[in-house]
Amino acid sequence: MRIVVLVSGTGSNLQAVIDAVKAGELDVEIAAVGADREGTYGVERSSEAGLETFVVNFNSFPTRTEWDEALTARVASYSPDVVVSSGFMRIVSAEFIETFNGRYLNTHPALLPAFPGAHGVRDAMAYGVKVTGCTVHWADAGVDTGPIIAQEAVAVEDADTEESLHERIKVVERRLLVSTLAALAAAAPPN
Repeated sequence: MRIVVLVSGTGSNLQAVIDAVKAGELDVEIAAVGADREGTYGVERSSEAGLETFVVNFNSFPTRTEWDEALTARVASYSPDVVVSSGFMRIVSAEFIETFNGRYLNTHPALLPAFPGAHGVRDAMAYGVKVTGCTVHWADAGVDTGPIIAQEAVAVEDADTEESLHERIKVVERRLLVSTLAALAAAAPPN
């Protein structure tokens, strides 16, 4: 199964995928890693791992539509079976979703449908939940919507800060992403 991974930040989920592939625990080909801005550590990690990287800088385009078209074309050029949003902090268009035939995988640091959006951990803590977690789902044209594939709960501890809770969620999120990709690869028809 060929994947393209999209990142906006440090790429810690991406590193878990890279490590699982290198260890022989995950049977996927990482065709490329792309970012929406220059200077992400996720792209640096990818380069260090010998992976092809690209940047479609959001700020280099006069409109969101032009950026989205350029991103869609660049990702499509790798013929991925699955596109993985690994901390990719841009909303893509319905056309992007359609191009990849609903095979756009997203991770989110909350138990969707609760607490969608960019601040899932902060929102969960502000609401006062005792349990939150993470979700892996097929993204659709909404914000953190689409069919849920896997979820795992993480307890909120009394001493938690947003940062400490988010770090514990990230540990679970990395494991859940790798296991989800492994299951998808195992179920994929041979090429």
